[in-house]
Amino acid sequence: MELSLIIPCYNEQESLPIFYEEVTRVCRSLQCDYQLIFVNDGSKDNTLNILKEFAAKDNHVVYLSLSRNFGKEAAMYAGFCNAKGDYVAVMDADMQDPPSLLPEMIKILETGEYDSVATRRENRAGEPVTVAGLQESFIKS
Repeated sequence: MELSLIIPCYNEQESLPIFYEEVTRVCRSLQCDYQLIFVNDGSKDNTLNILKEFAAKDNHVVYLSLSRNFGKEAAMYAGFCNAKGDYVAVMDADMQDPPSLLPEMIKILETGEYDSVATRRENRAGEPVTVAGLQESFIKS
């Protein structure tokens, strides 16, 4: 089994080292082949240089760099076009998608009962109130 992870990146220089360390640890524990496809979506910070460093030291890392910011969907599409894995997942580099959930997701897929697996947050405790959340509260009142 091979796993491809697509990681769209836009100005992620702060979170990339943390994400890379954690996702690499989890992928190694899976004892399968894997590729990390980082897609630089026109970042203005040091994201691209960090991705180049990852690729130079780790043959599991592939990086793509879009000429400008096209948006997350375009970055995901570029990643899908370059994925080789039997299983493919999209993860955010800012750790909103915990790599630690990958083993459980793969275990579910390997049962053969499901074709895809997704996660969702059960609550948003500790996160700031969003405009959408305010609108929803306003409408319910």
